[in-house]
Amino acid sequence: MNRMEEIIRQRKAEDDAPLCAHLYDLDHLASHVKRITQSLPSRIGMFYAMKANSERPVLETIAPLAAGFEVASLGEVEKARAVSRDIPVIFGGPGKTDQELEGGIRLGVTRFHVESLQELLRLERIAARLNVHVPILLRINLKGPFPSATLQMAGRPTQFGIDEDEVAVAIQLAQQSSHLKLEGFHFHSLSNNLDPERHLALLTMYRDKVMAWEEALGIQVTTLNVGGGIGVNYADLSAQFDWEAFTRGLEGLLDTFPAHWRNLMFECGRFLTASCGGYGVEVLDIKKNHGQWYVIVRGGTHHFRLPVSWQHSHPFDVVEIDHWDYPFPRKETGGEPVTVTGQLCTPKDVLARDVILPRVRIGDVLLFRFTGAYGWSISHHDFLSHPHPDQLYLKQGQPVLTGV
Repeated sequence: MNRMEEIIRQRKAEDDAPLCAHLYDLDHLASHVKRITQSLPSRIGMFYAMKANSERPVLETIAPLAAGFEVASLGEVEKARAVSRDIPVIFGGPGKTDQELEGGIRLGVTRFHVESLQELLRLERIAARLNVHVPILLRINLKGPFPSATLQMAGRPTQFGIDEDEVAVAIQLAQQSSHLKLEGFHFHSLSNNLDPERHLALLTMYRDKVMAWEEALGIQVTTLNVGGGIGVNYADLSAQFDWEAFTRGLEGLLDTFPAHWRNLMFECGRFLTASCGGYGVEVLDIKKNHGQWYVIVRGGTHHFRLPVSWQHSHPFDVVEIDHWDYPFPRKETGGEPVTVTGQLCTPKDVLARDVILPRVRIGDVLLFRFTGAYGWSISHHDFLSHPHPDQLYLKQGQPVLTGV
């Protein structure tokens, strides 16, 4: 984060306006993604789940390093194609419209992840009308039980995937569809798993399920998408998912996968982009209400919704800014718990709670860390019509400002 702190101090020296900016270190992003993809066994490809962050400079950085993009809307397909006309694109997510299915076909989506029997029927109808053959995976909502993680998308009632009890029906329907090519299965059961051994156990469950279906139903598939779900530890940034231990275990596990499963893939988002981002916000006010210290910043959850969405205190550093223009004393606090809030007219606009700092002053900048995923992309940008934050992309040490 030192580069980001330098940029923040530089901008404050040039401009007195309260600072509010998302910063992305594209050099770090490229290095991180390269390390992840190059350490994977050759049999597995890493797709980037664009929902985590679909800003164009981020996509352009990842595109040469990943196996392709995973998308969940036609808008994301269009963003992917704006970056590359031929990069592989896989299209998942529930509730796809006919317009999205047809638009995806016309824009060269590599394969669709079919989320329901109804979607399968509609996709067959559209493919027949266009006289094309469309590769598909069936997304299955398995019964579990699964390892614990922050979010669980399967093993319980959710809107995701085809119920495991309908696997045989879905396979039969796909095989009867003259314009669909069933290549295999898609699983995305957990999100933000931090334990490599549990993730290997999850992949073992996938292996056993598919092998059992192949034997029972007399089929052979070529492709498995084992989803994402590899997490980021926001509570302790120094204790992240042990990717090296995971890939060591993965090498041995893949030896037990049938040889005809030729195409294996992950689709990670947060794990690839979170660490490249920072959200810098200037302290506008410090006050005490009913015995509790509040630090109010230029920004809030309308720019960075992840903390309130996940109900956690997001980690940050204090970037001290010594300049003070006002003729009255500068308010500060330290040594007692503070709650960091934004400018919105709701008590839910909280970025961090009960954090003890040595010192924080009005005019200092709080730099929230690991904000490169599910930050700006999931936030309600225009609530109260506050100005949008700057978007700064650091490449080879130089920031590039873009509009939002």
